[in-house]
Amino acid sequence: MNQIIRPLFIIILVIFLGTGFVRAAEESENTTETSQPEGFNPGKFVIEHVSDAFEWHIATFGETEISIPLPIILYSSDKGWNFFMSSRFHHGKETFNGFRIEHEGKNEGKIVEINEQGEVIGLPIDLSITKTVAGIFVSVIVLLLIFLNIAKTAKRRVNKAPAGMQSLFEPVILFVRDDVAKPAIGEKKYERFMPFLLTVFFFILINNLLGLVPIFPFGSNVTGNIAVTMVLALFTFFVTTFSTNKHYWKEIYNPDVPWWLKFPIPLMPIVELTGVITKPFVLMVRLFANMLAGHLIVTVFVSLIFIFNVKMGIEAGLGVSVLSVSFSVFILLLDVLVSFIQAYVFTLLSALYFGMASPEHHH
Repeated sequence: MNQIIRPLFIIILVIFLGTGFVRAAEESENTTETSQPEGFNPGKFVIEHVSDAFEWHIATFGETEISIPLPIILYSSDKGWNFFMSSRFHHGKETFNGFRIEHEGKNEGKIVEINEQGEVIGLPIDLSITKTVAGIFVSVIVLLLIFLNIAKTAKRRVNKAPAGMQSLFEPVILFVRDDVAKPAIGEKKYERFMPFLLTVFFFILINNLLGLVPIFPFGSNVTGNIAVTMVLALFTFFVTTFSTNKHYWKEIYNPDVPWWLKFPIPLMPIVELTGVITKPFVLMVRLFANMLAGHLIVTVFVSLIFIFNVKMGIEAGLGVSVLSVSFSVFILLLDVLVSFIQAYVFTLLSALYFGMASPEHHH
């Protein structure tokens, strides 16, 4: 067991040092040297590492930042369409063609349009490929490589025992079918929902796991972005809504409850209709909050090293580093389990909603 834990501990520590935490060390050293209150800002440091960005940051060595530029796609009523790479902003420090990345105020983190005096005159329509979007593309490529390989193997080995990646993923597929879709939706109707349920399950699972690997081209916090979880929840909402029958809507607007719960104040219809809206909201927030929390906790633990370095000296920073990295490794391993649980819960709740949307009317 020690032969596995020790290399894993060393690898994760090296990854931390090579994927942006070096910047925190530089900032803490600058703070110690200059004795200025500004320098290493733990709050800003944590938020930067879990939020979206217009470039894919890899590492910082002194004044040198290593990052992968991403495409910027903007539409302005004055300038029309604008296509360029995020490197034109020089890590957000410069303007380009009348645009800049705002670092403070209500538009912080957004690209704004400015005039010749440097004043903000509006927000362009932003269709840029951010780090989160790039992370989605990476996960889609990974999913295609996995399942095209599985499909090819399955066709070649008809009526034979699973082999290779097929033997790894087939039990999971059967689990989603037999223990999620069938019990929640029913034997007669589950098949038409299987493509969606399998897609959602593996999309969430792969993105959860890739988000735990902090090396390019992985490490993008896709499922920790509320816009992504909102879209996934909306997919479930629309599939649920368009799979309903008249009995489902009858139970919402005219449920079988005592009349005084419906007239003169439609109390139960309001409650039922509210439930229709809150279901996708719960899906969105649960997945977002759980996956974001894991990334936040790891970053906070590592920040403690540099906070102690600033406040109590380098010896204190080195002393607390053992504890911080140990807890970070533990949280990362726990996040692997959480990744599977959250993919399962999202898929199970979606299946339950589908089953509730097309109930059989019992006479």
